Amino acid sequence: MTDTGPGQSPRGHRSVPHTGDLRVEAWAPTREECIAEAVRGVVGSFAELPAGASRVTRECVVPAEDDGLLLAAVLDEVIYRMDTADELPADVGVTPEPGGARVRFGMVDSSTATQTGAVPKAVALHGLRLAQDSHGWACRVTLDV
Repeated sequence: MTDTGPGQSPRGHRSVPHTGDLRVEAWAPTREECIAEAVRGVVGSFAELPAGASRVTRECVVPAEDDGLLLAAVLDEVIYRMDTADELPADVGVTPEPGGARVRFGMVDSSTATQTGAVPKAVALHGLRLAQDSHGWACRVTLDV
C-alpha cells in the first residue's frame, strides 16, 4: 500500500476505512494499470504472499459493458479463483480487448499466504467507480467481507 493518493504518485493503491466492508482505491496512468493496482490492493488487504512461491499463469478475457463493470468483473474473477482453485494473484497484467480486457495472473497457492485481514466474498456495485481524470485513471471499489 502506498501513502500517497491520486495525482501524487503515478500508480498505487490504498485501503480506505469503511464500516463492515473493505474499500480499495487505486490509480495509475492507464485504465488497465489502474485495474491491476486495484487487484494488488484487494489481495494486499487480506494476504501477505511469499516472494519465492511458485506461480502458475492463468489468463482469461473479461467482457464488460463499461469501465466500472470491467473492474468488478476482474475482481470477481480473483474471488472466483480464490474460492474454487485456492489461488491468489501474486502478479497481474491487464491488456485491452474489444469489449473488455485480457487478464494474466501469476497465481500462487493460497495455502502459502499469510492471512492478514478479512477475506472478500463479493464485489459491491454500489459506489463502484473507474474513470479517467486529469491525473490518469482512478477507481474505487467496495467488497463484502
